Amino acid sequence: MSTRRHVLGTLAAAAATAFVWPAQAAKTPQQRIEVWKSPTCGCCTAWVEHLQQNGFEVTVHEVEAPGEYRARFGLPDTYGSCHTGRVGGYVLEGHVPAREIVRLLKEKPAAVGLAVPGMPVGSPGMEVGARKDPYDVLLVTRDGKARVYQKYP
Repeated sequence: MSTRRHVLGTLAAAAATAFVWPAQAAKTPQQRIEVWKSPTCGCCTAWVEHLQQNGFEVTVHEVEAPGEYRARFGLPDTYGSCHTGRVGGYVLEGHVPAREIVRLLKEKPAAVGLAVPGMPVGSPGMEVGARKDPYDVLLVTRDGKARVYQKYP
């Protein structure tokens, strides 16, 4: 009987580990995002919530001039939006969907980062009812140029 309890106890411990490990794995250092935003920006706060709902740990820095951080991190103003983030050595500008951030971290392209210029309605944090304007997520390269990384129709 004690062998049976031992086996059941071992199986229970293994099952518990199987549920805990993926949650821990989702919080690797590459998935911690730092965000610089204005203290009065509601859409920036909604974008942070989108990131958190998708498994990212987010540290928010409320600053008066978030655009200064974009320049400091090497992202040209032409790709600017209302907040700037950093993750895994990449810059995130604007309402970049979590799905594209995960892809970026997996693919690890030679780039400055991702940008969603402006504030397109329907992007994460910019939801307005059922309206969804088309927008592109841009991959910004080190020479300051960009290409479409993902289209959102």
